Amino acid sequence: MTELEFGPFLLSFKLAAITTVLLFILSIPLAWWLSQSKSKTKPFFEAVTALPIVLPPSVLGFYVLIVLSHNSPIGAFFEDVFGIKLVFTFSGLVVASCFYSLPFMVQPLQSGFESLNKNMLEASYISGKSRFQTLLFVALPNIKPAILTAIIVTFAHTVGEFGVVLMVGGSIPNETKVAAVAIYEMVEIMDYGSAHIYSAIMLVLSFIVLLGVYIFNQKYKTRFSKI
Repeated sequence: MTELEFGPFLLSFKLAAITTVLLFILSIPLAWWLSQSKSKTKPFFEAVTALPIVLPPSVLGFYVLIVLSHNSPIGAFFEDVFGIKLVFTFSGLVVASCFYSLPFMVQPLQSGFESLNKNMLEASYISGKSRFQTLLFVALPNIKPAILTAIIVTFAHTVGEFGVVLMVGGSIPNETKVAAVAIYEMVEIMDYGSAHIYSAIMLVLSFIVLLGVYIFNQKYKTRFSKI
């Protein structure tokens, strides 16, 4: 058994934290629009948003790799103008993770917005509040369980990413070698002892995260059912 290194875990948590913050900011307006829109294009955007759930990670990772490479207009623009290389770098992992984890942030938020009392929203509009004010001061404070679920599930899902991050980032120590990739490499060299320890840590952390979400949601529902 090789010496255990916890750098991959720290890198995974850093990636998950940055991805979760970015997705939360980007997903709120998208989820709000999806929940309120009656446009005929809504199913199209919902399908695009949910695509990473059913698309094989290797397929998504391949296309993200192509889009972010220096040979593509997007990759070339970021590398030539800003000096940011998006392939086999941590920055590239963040971009890929945002694509891969998007539905895990958007869908809980959208469900939360759709569960709001329509009369409450109408009252906000009648009182003179704009859509942005209604979203910020009325809608968001009333979907706390959905927000918590979206944040924690997105964070946990990003920590456990493998296929997409391997395709886009490879396995560069202290740069792109996250926990899931480290476990894969341990299995490849048949270092099952280290793989067991890393996998057990991931299992326990994932279970604690999900348990916390369910406990919070249950307490929240119980408290408000008594009001």
